[in-house]
Amino acid sequence: MIYLDNAATTQTGERVLNAMIPFFRESYGNASAVYSLARSSKKAVFDARKKCAELIGAYPNEIFFTSGGTESDNWALMGAYDSYVINHSPDGKNIKGHMITTAIEHHAVLRTAEHLAGRGVDVTYVKPDGDGFIDPEDVVRNIRPDTFLVSVMTANNEIGTIQHVSEISERVHALRKDVLVHTDAVQAYGQTDIRMLTGKVDLLSASSHKLCGPKGTGLLYIRDGIKISPFIRGGMQESGRRAGTENVPGIVGFGEASAIASETMEDKINTEVKLRDLFIEKLSAIPDILINGFYAPKDHMKRLPGNISVCIKGIEAESALIMLDRAGICASGGSACATGAMEPSHVLKAIGRADDEAKGSLRFTLSDRNTEEEIITAAGVMAEITDKLRNGKKHL
Repeated sequence: MIYLDNAATTQTGERVLNAMIPFFRESYGNASAVYSLARSSKKAVFDARKKCAELIGAYPNEIFFTSGGTESDNWALMGAYDSYVINHSPDGKNIKGHMITTAIEHHAVLRTAEHLAGRGVDVTYVKPDGDGFIDPEDVVRNIRPDTFLVSVMTANNEIGTIQHVSEISERVHALRKDVLVHTDAVQAYGQTDIRMLTGKVDLLSASSHKLCGPKGTGLLYIRDGIKISPFIRGGMQESGRRAGTENVPGIVGFGEASAIASETMEDKINTEVKLRDLFIEKLSAIPDILINGFYAPKDHMKRLPGNISVCIKGIEAESALIMLDRAGICASGGSACATGAMEPSHVLKAIGRADDEAKGSLRFTLSDRNTEEEIITAAGVMAEITDKLRNGKKHL
């Protein structure tokens, strides 16, 4: 099997798994209890918090563990809104508010924004340019007296474009210090250096399973001094800000994956950029193929190192994915979360792709575990599939 869908999820690393196993079997105590068995779990959670914080240049007390990126995004938006309402109208009456996000966010943000709109919040969706970049000027231009939140993703999960979030945050706060800035960094955390964001953004979401950690664990970075309402209420876990018995094995695995990312990031980036550029070079031999998002060889500052998103004219992604699977190759059609949807990707439509182009959209996301041989093989299979589909043959 050739696995080229690492933006969807990654294989849990052996070192990560080995770090987790004791907390399923020997050190299985509830981290909120007081006896010695529990204290080892509590210490493990603290150590993992430090490792996650170190990866992004944050303080451990700014890291709050969640069930994943979707919960973190939901918490950021809903918590910011609830806090705004409490601060401006304790009885919740005659207060609506305004938030700014983008037309290319992950559905975890977009659908939460839709939910807030149903509560009366006015939502502005800033559009990207043809490469998927959001102009910081377009963000600050839309700030109003009732704006309480700006949410702009760090790196797009479909096309890999990396946004100017630091500049956006600086400009927003220069204009209005009371407007919270959130970034969905799920695709960027552990994949590229985002230490410049902490201290500038107020809220940042990340997920463990995108960097060879376990599924079902994520985090929300909340900048020191920022107050937002809890999303899950109950016990006093996570300093009283996120209730629920701690998923100690998952948190330990997330911490270990973060430590590995800290140790290996430079080499990982270099390997993935080399493989990505090779893959794009080979795929470019296919006639009528379009690269989605900004792309320049060797670049990893404006596009995620391992992301390849293309539209291939004259084919349908669903048929291509079935044929790739038969050939032992895993990829996705745009976003893995949207695979199987009938409508063309909202991201591709936002950057100007026509519906017939977007229906031929494929996303390949690499890791440093991939090899040049795998890349050359996958590109050759994709060329063969394209030729067959254009000639009405839906099998290899």
